[in-house]
Amino acid sequence: MVEKTGRSRIDGEFARASPRWEVFVRDEMSDQLTYAGSVIAGDGEAAHEHASRLFGWYAVEVWVCPADEIERYSSRESEGDDRDPEDEAEPRVYEETEGTPRARER
Repeated sequence: MVEKTGRSRIDGEFARASPRWEVFVRDEMSDQLTYAGSVIAGDGEAAHEHASRLFGWYAVEVWVCPADEIERYSSRESEGDDRDPEDEAEPRVYEETEGTPRARER
């Protein structure tokens, strides 16, 4: 069994970069809201306008949220992190075999 990827909170300039807005769209009312990307805009109205042009061509709903209101977590190593990535490397490539799949080192 593959272990869950460890994630740590991202602080600093990227985490609080304003005026970045995260964009979520729903293509059909029966669909779940999904993350589409991000835009940079001075206010919510401008963010909605940019997001609609970029991501919401066929969406029935476009949601924008200030990026600095979102707590970010990532599995990527942050700068200054003194952990050795090789110690925590997670095998992601699997050989196709009969029976039980086995992880293959890259």
